[in-house]
Amino acid sequence: MSCLIVMSQKELHRLELIQRIRGGSLSVVEAAELLRLSRSQVHRLLRAYDLAGGDGLVSKKRGRPSNRRHSEDFRNLVLDLVREHYVDFGPTLAAEKLIERHRVSVSKETLRQWMMEAGLWLSRRERKKRVFQPRRRRDCLGELVQIDGSLHWWFEGRGRKCALLVYIDDATGKLLHLRFAASENTFDYLHATKAYLQQWGKPIAFYSDKHGVFRSTHASEKDRTSGLTQFGRALYELNIDIICANTPQAKGRVERANQTLQDRLVKELRLRGIDTIAAANAYAPEFMADFNRRFGKAPRNPKDMHRPVAAHENLDGAMCRKEVRKLSNSLTLRYDKVMFILDPTDRAAALAGKKVVVCDYPDGRLEITDGQATLPYRTFDTLRSVHRPDVVENKRLDDMLSIVAELQAGREQQRSKAGPRRTGQTDHMFGIRDGSQGNGYQKRGTKPGRKTDFTQDPVVIAKRRQALAQLKAAE
Repeated sequence: MSCLIVMSQKELHRLELIQRIRGGSLSVVEAAELLRLSRSQVHRLLRAYDLAGGDGLVSKKRGRPSNRRHSEDFRNLVLDLVREHYVDFGPTLAAEKLIERHRVSVSKETLRQWMMEAGLWLSRRERKKRVFQPRRRRDCLGELVQIDGSLHWWFEGRGRKCALLVYIDDATGKLLHLRFAASENTFDYLHATKAYLQQWGKPIAFYSDKHGVFRSTHASEKDRTSGLTQFGRALYELNIDIICANTPQAKGRVERANQTLQDRLVKELRLRGIDTIAAANAYAPEFMADFNRRFGKAPRNPKDMHRPVAAHENLDGAMCRKEVRKLSNSLTLRYDKVMFILDPTDRAAALAGKKVVVCDYPDGRLEITDGQATLPYRTFDTLRSVHRPDVVENKRLDDMLSIVAELQAGREQQRSKAGPRRTGQTDHMFGIRDGSQGNGYQKRGTKPGRKTDFTQDPVVIAKRRQALAQLKAAE
């Protein structure tokens, strides 16, 4: 008759060593050193294992009440005192008053659990939700623009799930810009903000949540631009402030607009048969005009607070990802696992050993500049596809290389983890051709429905056995 034995990781480790002792592959002294026990304790474990098997190594305290627990009479006494005198007290204050006035000592955490079980205290999750006072709209158009991304099935079952970047004016409730994107990412926000600024001008401030695009969570103490993301740095160069809301309720204007869009816009896209991001972006201006006509409010002050982009401000140069790199003496630098080799001009030669700026644009352009002029360059991609050579019989090296090639067949090369995610960038130079495909490897495409367990595939098992046999032969 089989039974279930519940053991901890520590007890499983003890069981393994005890079985090794009985199997003759481990001595008692070695086991005592591994378990950090005395020899007498190891002999005690051996006797328990011989009498009851693995069950003899399980702690006898498991499933039993603690020997240090309070009695039921004491628990009822404490709860009666709390009900009579401290029904509206918190656990910490109630524990203090119990010992001061009644000479009854109980831990505040124990009292908290007892009060929660008796219904005298609610945890933070069970408490009533906070009440947020309504905030008045701003007075002028362009004084405060709320931005947010809404990840939703905008095309329902006709297309993939994507995000909608929403720019809504706080004073009027009008949609100022919409952009569909694959996800909330820096490049799409830079692209959308650039289009917004070209149409409307610069607002006083943007109001957003604490998404990683807007707010850095890993600020450096040595960097004077600490706390600024790439998006925040771009706004700083254009003299635009960004304010991060602490709660979703604080930016309720855009949150409620997202709910309306998830209802109305989804149905409008369905009626028009739109199922791609490009087609949806083309339809967005028409929808915004109708939305603003229906739901837009007149501002209390007719003044438009949008400011034009100044002549000395470079809108295109600000709306990009910028990284500082030090130029080597050989006029080279590395960015996202690509080596950039500057042409040996007089300006480039004078910058050897100095810092330059790499400008990575949302449209895929990449420029290297010293702050005044763009430096021409050539590239060398350090991620190269390695093709498998033909296997020559009776050659140990080729056998090993063939095994390595099979192990690397499904491995994809990746760029730097610290580099940007290029979901919202188009036509860039950082695409990687998978070397395994050049070796004849065909990827198994993801199909709808339940995934196939290829670990049970006879073809896969046979290839694995063949590779292991070649490995043993080579060794």
